[in-house]
Amino acid sequence: MSKNIAIRLADMTYIDSCVEILQDSVLGKAYFSDHKKATDMLSYAVAQNNVYVALDEHEKCMGFIYYMTKGVFGSYPYLHIIAVKEEYRSHGIGKQLMRFFEDNASDQPRAKYFLTVDDFNPRARKLYENLGYKCVGELPDFYKQGINCYLMMKTRGIENDRN
Repeated sequence: MSKNIAIRLADMTYIDSCVEILQDSVLGKAYFSDHKKATDMLSYAVAQNNVYVALDEHEKCMGFIYYMTKGVFGSYPYLHIIAVKEEYRSHGIGKQLMRFFEDNASDQPRAKYFLTVDDFNPRARKLYENLGYKCVGELPDFYKQGINCYLMMKTRGIENDRN
């Protein structure tokens, strides 16, 4: 069931919604339980024009994506956070946000996209794998002691070379 959304550059009016969505996610519960730290981090990202929100027809925030166009080695797009409000999960919003990331984070015909996913989030890892991301490395204790993080990469444009 895919829901129609508009994806728009976030401004500070969406911070509270984004923090709430983040803190209600498995990622948020592991890393962003401190409300002030979550707010400060997202406020900084919004000020850098790195956050986009998924809005319904009433301008209600259903999710967001935070990425950096030169986040990996100063050259490749890196997806830092994607989160969808609980009642909208499994409605295609995450896929639409990922498509937006891939369509807008690079203008290279053979772009490489990177993200990390934690071992406690198999649902997210499955989504990324279904979208063509491959695990290219394991980062034990990367963000937090006792949590393995997997570096994933997707190269767009390469499938055209093989046909």
